[in-house]
Amino acid sequence: MKSKVLVIAGPTAVGKTKIAIETAKRLNGEIISADSMQIYKKMDIGTAKPTVEEMDGIPHHLLSVVEIGEKFSVVDFQKAAYTCIEDILSRGKVPIVCGGTGLYINSLVEEIDYGEVTSSEKLREELEKVAKEKGNAYLYEELKKVDKESAERIKLNDMKRIIRALEVYRVTGKTITEFQRRSKEKEKKYDYIVVGLQMEREKLYERINLRVEEMMKCGLLEEAKAVMEEMNANEKLTSFQAIGYKEFMPFFEGVCSLEEVAEQIKQESRRYAKRQITWFKRTPGLRWFDVSDGVSVIDKILEFYTE
Repeated sequence: MKSKVLVIAGPTAVGKTKIAIETAKRLNGEIISADSMQIYKKMDIGTAKPTVEEMDGIPHHLLSVVEIGEKFSVVDFQKAAYTCIEDILSRGKVPIVCGGTGLYINSLVEEIDYGEVTSSEKLREELEKVAKEKGNAYLYEELKKVDKESAERIKLNDMKRIIRALEVYRVTGKTITEFQRRSKEKEKKYDYIVVGLQMEREKLYERINLRVEEMMKCGLLEEAKAVMEEMNANEKLTSFQAIGYKEFMPFFEGVCSLEEVAEQIKQESRRYAKRQITWFKRTPGLRWFDVSDGVSVIDKILEFYTE
């Protein structure tokens, strides 16, 4: 019988962390973060990283494990997450993967085999240069020629994934779709119980706005200043893509107010939430739960987990 791994996914600010912690208490579980920005050290307020108090004694893994300037790919995450899962299971506890990074979640629940997938920084930089010179549409059309299925899944404005798909094809001669298809055909090592948290859209946006305002009160400006200085405004760093930091650049340059920065972070966060919802709707086996039910949603998740 396969070991169960509970996965709690959903958009930003929906309440994943709190529900995961309460669920972990009931299941004797430990939490593995599936957030591509909470892995970075010093990026705490802007990524809504749980505090020690909020963790409430529940062990959390893959938080603050990477330096801001380091590279950390989905392959790195998958390897680290598998190690955590095995460690947690070996101690008789339940692994609970919690986060909003769809690529990370899918790498686990689909157990995508990245064994043959290699990367080429030089090629990636060349593709990024082409994107800047000729626009997203040009590379998108190139992807359609070699991997139509990926092009149908990837949005035109998602240049990072377009470049990655082209990179995989040009390095290996195989499409990323083929790698994913082969992974799906293999027997899964774990029994993934995948939960998606949702709420009415307007209420979610209201929560996002309130969260940003709270972040500003808690010192996001000072954190962003320190983080951006360490990044040296290097747009190539993965950490630079985190919402809540780069939006301060115009303020530091003296061309906008703090109020405008806050509004920009709110807007980008709402857009991100919308993209997350769209992504998770395509996640295999995911069952949605409305968090508006309050505490009862945990009972429903536990019922789903034990079915």
